Parts: sequence; C-alpha cells; structure tokens
Amino acid sequence: MTEPTPGTFRPGRRRVLQGAAVVAGAQLAAPFLISARGEVPVKIGMVDEMTGPASMLGTSEHQGALMAVEEINAKGGILGRKVELLLEDSASDTGVGVQKAIKLIDRDKVNVLLSDPNSGIAYAQTQVTYQKGVLNILPGAHTDPMTGKACKWNVFRICGTTSMDANSITSTLVRKFGKRWFMITPDYAYGHTLQAAFIRDVKQLGGTVEAVLVPQTMLDFTATLIKAKLFKPTVLINNMYGQPQVDCMKQFLQFGMEKSIALGGAIFELEDVVATPAAAQTGWWNMEWWWNQPGVPHVAEFNAAIHKRFGVMPSARVWFGYVAVHSFRLAAEHSKGLDALKMARALEGMELPPEVALQRGKTFYRAADHQLMATIFVGEMHPPKHGNKWDVFTVRKEVPGESVAATAAEDGCHMTYPS
Repeated sequence: MTEPTPGTFRPGRRRVLQGAAVVAGAQLAAPFLISARGEVPVKIGMVDEMTGPASMLGTSEHQGALMAVEEINAKGGILGRKVELLLEDSASDTGVGVQKAIKLIDRDKVNVLLSDPNSGIAYAQTQVTYQKGVLNILPGAHTDPMTGKACKWNVFRICGTTSMDANSITSTLVRKFGKRWFMITPDYAYGHTLQAAFIRDVKQLGGTVEAVLVPQTMLDFTATLIKAKLFKPTVLINNMYGQPQVDCMKQFLQFGMEKSIALGGAIFELEDVVATPAAAQTGWWNMEWWWNQPGVPHVAEFNAAIHKRFGVMPSARVWFGYVAVHSFRLAAEHSKGLDALKMARALEGMELPPEVALQRGKTFYRAADHQLMATIFVGEMHPPKHGNKWDVFTVRKEVPGESVAATAAEDGCHMTYPS
C-alpha cells in the first residue's frame, strides 16, 4: 500500500471540548490543581469526518469520546489533571486529515491521537504518529494492514478488521441467500480489503461473485444496479458506508429489486439504518457493538447516559469513541504517566473492564498486533419494532472476535519498538 501524499491544509473551525467539570468564566477548582500547580491539561486529539459522506459516523464517534471525557473529568481527570478533547474535521480529505493530525501534535501538543474513520486517511495519519512517537488509537478504520503488515508499536485499533467482519457473516449469508453474489464496493483501502475477504470466503464455499468498485463518494448507483440486475444474483452485498450506502439502498428499492434479490453485507451502521426507508431495513449484517444486550452489566446505564446527553441510542461508532478515550485513560493510569512507549506497553494484552467493554466475553487488545478482540454481533435487520426507531436489528449470533481473526503472523504483523 502506497502512502498518501499530504495535500494543502485548509484550516477549519476547531472545537475545543472540555469536560463537564469546567464552569464557564470561573477558575478550575478541585479535583483539578492546574491553576495552583501550573499543570497543563491532558490533551486528546481527534480527527474525524464531521462533514462529508461519513459525517454521521464521525459525529457518533465524537459523541462517545466526549461522553468518556466528561465521565473522566467528573472523577478527577487523568493523573489528577483535567482532560481536553480537541476535535478537527478531516472533511473526508486525506491531505486535510494529515495536516490536522500534524497541527494537533506539533502545535497543540496532544498526548494521543484518535484517527479518522476513513481507512485511507487513518493510514496516512499512522505514518505521522509513528514518525513523531505519539500514541495513536484507531476507533473505526477497518482496513486489514493497519494491524497487519503495516502494524506499528504506537497504533491500536478498536473496530474489527475487514477480514474479521467478512469471516463473521459470509457463511450466514450463503446459508440464508445462496452463493451467487453481486458486490458493490467503495474504491479505497477499506473497500479493497473487505471485497478481497468476501471473495475469498464465498469462493471457499463454492460461490460466484461479480464485484464492482465505485467511487467512495458515489451517490447515483443507477448504472451499477442495472448491471447487478442483469447478473441475477441471489444477494446484493452493499459494502458502501455513510450517505452513499443509504442512497444505494434507496435506489435498490426504487428499481424494485427487493422483490427478487436479498440484501446483506459486512456492516450496516445504525446511523445509516435509521436514515434508510423501512423497506430497505432488511438483510443480514454485522454490528460491531449493539445497544440492546439485556442483562449485560453497565449497558443499560450507558444507553441511558448517551440518550440523555445526545438524544440518540448509542451505535457501534459511539462505543468506538468511548472505548478509545477510556483506553487512553487506562494506558496512562497503568503506566503512571504519558510516555507513549510506556502507555503502548501497558495496553498490550489489556482486557477492558466491564464498564468499558459493555459486552459479554473477554474484550482485550491482542499483544502481538494491538487489535482489539471484541464481539461481532451477527443478525437480521428489520423495520423498527415497538415504536422505537432504534430497534431495527435482532442479534442472532455473537461471534468472539478472536474466533474469526487470523493470527498476527498470518496477517503479516511483525512489531518493532524504539530502542
């Protein structure tokens, strides 16, 4: 994979988001001792897509991160210091995303960077953080190499890899819908690795695939859907994300294709589902975290807190942002400081506590490649139940991430550390 070339920096409005313990116009009080001791806040830099095709997902990641910051500050901060969340908008542009990361590191002196959900942008940002020796957490960038052949000592990922997502759902899709697939895939890093994983998996099960790469910002799928209809698949695999995925689903309905072709794929984000007509809320998909987990400790409290604060039910993206901030907190606390290498060592192999994991089973960062091993929820999408627009997914199977992940060696990760 070639490294993206940084583009021209187009400065946008930066939002400096402080925790709930900040009182406007007042001096900071205990438990923070900044004024008395001259300590600077602990700074978390976040580059996300707040505008562009994935803005719904970026907004959700930011909500989860902000909730975590507010919780942490209410309990005294990190290492007794207030935490600030500095948000920058990549606008779905690699050059802008890289320049924003550089600004956060060099000018704002952040202690950790939370990278963009766009895999191409996030990959470019990992080059920057590696060169500068800054801890880098990837909340929601899926492409395989970032914890595979391009793994780095300072980079940790929360969401699953594209191969993990494909491996979780392929056998279910074949069993439910058959082996003749038509696949629509965004033409960038995430799409490439997801498509390759699906093709590998379905061919191992004796299937046939017609796959089409389209621009990741594509909104008119007329020609592609006509081609799909002529292929006569049993299932359409929609690998798009954000607004393009929603538009593809809407046009699928407009052509009446739902009468003869099933829908499915790796991920249909909650943000995208609720923006899609009820008739297209169908098929079998993965959720990388799901809010409706009866009996799982702390989940109901988390759901209530997010809903009260932002008026939504938490999605996987909200959970990604929440886990990213708490992972940084745990790394700092366990290493007793903010040294990037020591924090990385502290995170290796770390199991997330139940109030952060928010799911059954062991949820941990695999030491060999820094990939979080979390549950993947496989299930059926449907129109809202019980008058609740967020109740659009029924979990049929909970898949432990480690059961569908290749080993670090198989993924090509050979971790090296500063001497």
